[in-house]
Amino acid sequence: MEFEPRLRDRTRWSIGEACSMTKLLNVLSTKTAFLALRECFYGTTRFEDFTERIGASAPAVSRALKQLEAARIITRVPYQECGKRVRDEYRLTPAGEDLLPVLVALVQWGDKYLQDSGPPLELVAAGTQRRIGVRVTDDLDAPSIEPEDIQIRLPAKRRSP
Repeated sequence: MEFEPRLRDRTRWSIGEACSMTKLLNVLSTKTAFLALRECFYGTTRFEDFTERIGASAPAVSRALKQLEAARIITRVPYQECGKRVRDEYRLTPAGEDLLPVLVALVQWGDKYLQDSGPPLELVAAGTQRRIGVRVTDDLDAPSIEPEDIQIRLPAKRRSP
């Protein structure tokens, strides 16, 4: 990447806390917050399922969910099972769904550089069964794959015959 001429002298400017990456990292500041977001994409909605699937304490999961809710990444939706009190489920908002490429990019990088035996899961386009990925492009109008059009599967070498 290269800065435009008036920005090349980086000692003359700083965006500091106005940096969008800084703001996002303030929201996703813990491993638990990242994993709660991942679980939302995997379809987890109930608090006890978040704690079990993430493997974090209830207070840590509660803090992460509150942080994501305050950032309008998730929203609470009341539900009630027959004979029980009203409780909340957690669902992605449109802003939360827009984080899908961020998570896919992180998974894609981790699969490439951190998995000696290949990825533990594959994300594929439901229609084509081809692996999906994220890349930098100058075509912002290119169609994207919606979360509901993505399947998560075991890689071929990990599937049972």
